[in-house]
Amino acid sequence: MSSDLFGVGGRAPLAARLRPTDIDEVVGQEALTGEQSPLRSLLRNGTGSSVILWGPPGTGKTTLARVIAESTGAEFVELSAVSATVKDVRAVIESARLAAGTGATAPVLFIDEIHRFSKTQQDALLPAVEDGLVILVGATTENPSFAVIPALLSRSLVLPLEPLSDEDVATLVERALNDERGLAQAYQLDQDAADFIVRLAGGDARRALTMLEAAAATARHDPDAPGSITVAMVESAAASGAPLYDRAGTRHYDVASAFIKSLRGSDVNAALHYLAVMVVAGEDPRFIARRMMILASEDIGMADPTALVTATAAHTAASHVGLPEASIILAQAVVHLALAPKSNAVYRAIGAAIEDVRAGRTGDVPLALRDGSTKSARSKGAGKGYRYPHDNPAGVLSQQYAPDAVNGRVYYEPTSHGAEARWAETYAKIERLLAEPPESGR
Repeated sequence: MSSDLFGVGGRAPLAARLRPTDIDEVVGQEALTGEQSPLRSLLRNGTGSSVILWGPPGTGKTTLARVIAESTGAEFVELSAVSATVKDVRAVIESARLAAGTGATAPVLFIDEIHRFSKTQQDALLPAVEDGLVILVGATTENPSFAVIPALLSRSLVLPLEPLSDEDVATLVERALNDERGLAQAYQLDQDAADFIVRLAGGDARRALTMLEAAAATARHDPDAPGSITVAMVESAAASGAPLYDRAGTRHYDVASAFIKSLRGSDVNAALHYLAVMVVAGEDPRFIARRMMILASEDIGMADPTALVTATAAHTAASHVGLPEASIILAQAVVHLALAPKSNAVYRAIGAAIEDVRAGRTGDVPLALRDGSTKSARSKGAGKGYRYPHDNPAGVLSQQYAPDAVNGRVYYEPTSHGAEARWAETYAKIERLLAEPPESGR
């Protein structure tokens, strides 16, 4: 058995050695690799269109970048946005410019984590992309709409990648065991160990192959059964059994989104699960609490006004306590918010009001409501005719409060859920009083 199966002696890691060189070798991502897909068309036509590959870690972004280079016969130049500078980018572009003078094919410039490039760095790419000096392939775990400047986006084909299915990861593990570029049938993998690798990988092919390689390194020296990879070896190889969670990446937003949607859907157990995912991953408890504060108004509102009090208290308490104890405080808030009656009436109300303002449906403040504290303002009628609500035993007096353009518009439409039913009664009573013909008032 060769000693450099594990990166010793200058050989690349298992995941790199098994990287496909042809699109037909790519596992998963059928939407991108299918016969009628935009990527297939790009490769068939040999066009120099730039591409933004958007997806979670380990889903094949680097692989597809290399496939594009191989299929077009272009030189593959790789930069990491973590360490590359504008000077590095310009050096690559200048080299491509000189090569273009000799009739060479435009190189594929692969920029990993392109979302980490500043606007200035991304701007530096524009002329070369526009002139076709390089074929840009950018990889990002962030939504390109926010992470990539519009000028680059408009010149690129955006291809979203999905996490690999368990079946896809299992296929890659099997390939790694048997392929000559991989472990070349030198190891046996217990089915339980294979299932464990797939489960821990969470759709990340690179993570699966890295665990397999590390476990194989242990199995290689096992005195009892050399070459047999067990669950215990995989457990030892895995740095952590914690769920994959990148606080700066897509997984972060996916888990946070599922957390909020579970709360909104009143599934307390699902919400507690996603809370646990974030807590185990070391998420900032203040971030979790802030999301709950927003939900308390957006999705619960007046159906249970105490939900916002609970969420705000959880934020304050978690800020003082910190993890791991803050998880108990957050869990209490999660249970309250998940079980609370739901209403988005407040959310809809402010949304409708903002929509009116942005559409220009507004106007001057009625004279009676204007500030009449100065002589100049009073001379123009400010404050004249204002009716003081406390002059009425009911505490409400009819008068026009809204500008003419939206007078009579209804934004808040309460539900009958929870406490909002009582507020709906109060709201209806006040609306009736405001609609009464005004009498002469203070």
